[in-house]
Amino acid sequence: MKEKRISFGQGKGSLTHNNREFIADNVDPLRTPQNITFVCQPISEAYDQLFKESTERYNAKQKRNDRKVHGSYYEHLFGVKPCNNVRTAADKRKSFYEDVVQIGKMEDSGYGTEDFQLVAECLKEYIEGFQKRNPNFYVFNAVLHMDEATPHLHIDYIPVGHYKRGQDTQNGIAQALKEMGYGEGKMAIAKWRAAEIEVMNKICLEHGIKPLAPEKARGTLEIPEYKEKRRQADELAEQNAQVETELGEKREMLKAVKEKTAKLAEIDSIETGKTVFGGKVTVSQEDWQNVADLARKEVASQKQTKKFRKERDEAVRERDELKAKLSAVSSELATYKKAEEQKGLFTREKLKKEAARISREDELSRKLKKAEAFISACGLSSDFQQYKYNSTTRKNVLE
Repeated sequence: MKEKRISFGQGKGSLTHNNREFIADNVDPLRTPQNITFVCQPISEAYDQLFKESTERYNAKQKRNDRKVHGSYYEHLFGVKPCNNVRTAADKRKSFYEDVVQIGKMEDSGYGTEDFQLVAECLKEYIEGFQKRNPNFYVFNAVLHMDEATPHLHIDYIPVGHYKRGQDTQNGIAQALKEMGYGEGKMAIAKWRAAEIEVMNKICLEHGIKPLAPEKARGTLEIPEYKEKRRQADELAEQNAQVETELGEKREMLKAVKEKTAKLAEIDSIETGKTVFGGKVTVSQEDWQNVADLARKEVASQKQTKKFRKERDEAVRERDELKAKLSAVSSELATYKKAEEQKGLFTREKLKKEAARISREDELSRKLKKAEAFISACGLSSDFQQYKYNSTTRKNVLE
C-alpha cells in the first residue's frame, strides 16, 4: 500500500487567487481549465443569506437607534464593503476562514506522477461530504486546484453560531464548534481538525493509500516566503551537518591530545640511572621525541605568556593615564562649581528669592490698578492726584 502524508492547514484566504482572477507564478495556465469549482458564491450574497433576516429581527427589537445595525451585517462587523480577502473585526472575528487540504507531495503525487489523479479523486470525495459533516461552517467557495505542482483543495467557509443575547444568528467560530459537538476553549478547533483528518484517512485507505501523520502546513505564508523559509531551513541543516563534522574532528583531536598526555605522564615515570658507559641517561627514540616536543611547546608557551604580559602592562598603563585625566577633569569641574556658588550665579536660593519678589510686585501692581479703577469709578481721581503721604510725620494730608 502506498504511503502519503496529509497536509491540513489554514490558508491565507484570497478568493481572487482561488478563483483564478489572477494567475500566480506557480500556476500553469494551460492546466487551469482542469480545476474543479464546487461552489463559488459572492461573499456579500452569502452574508445576506445567512444573517440578513437575523439582523432585521434584531433591529426590530431595538428602541434606540444607536443600538441598531446600520447597513449590512458584514459592514457592521468589519467596517468595509464585502471583499475577497479575509477581514478581521475589532473582536477578532474573521470574515471567513480557509482550509487547504493536500495529499502527498510533489515527488510522489505531483503533476506527471501516476498518483496525480488518484489523490485528486480522494480530495473530491472529501469535499463532497464537508458541508454535511459541518453544518455550522457555511461553505461559499471551494476549489480543487489541478494547475499547480500538486492537487489541493481551498475550502472557504463562514462560521455560523446561534445566540440568546444580541443578534440571534452571528458569525462566531467558537459557538459554531460548540454546536457541532467539539466543546469549548482552545482545544475545540484542534478536535474538529483531528476529526476531519480522520475522515481523510478513511478515504485514503479506501483508495489504497496509507496516510502518514499530518505534516505541519506552511500556514499563511505566500509561496515565495515559504520557499525562502525552506531554503533557510536547508541551509541550517547543512550548517548543522558541518558543525557535527567539525565536532567529530575536534573529538578525534581531543582523543589524540589525551593519548599524548598519557605518554608524557609515562615519560615522567621513567626511572633514570647510570649505564655501563657512564653517567648518562638512556631513553627510547620515541620518548626522546616526546620530550623534545614538550620542550618546544614550553618555549612557545613562555613566549606567548610574555606577549600577554606585555599587552596587559600596556593596558594597565593606558588605564592609569585615563584615571589621571579623569581625576584632573573632576578637580577642574569641582573648582568651577565652587566659584559659581561663591558668585551666587543661578543658585537655587537666589532664584527662589527673585521669583518671590517678582510675584509680590505683580500682586501689588494688580492691587494698584484695582484701586485706581475704584477711585475713578467713585469720581475721586482729582482728589487722589492731590493726596500725599508724609513719611516723616506718618500723616496723610491733602496738598
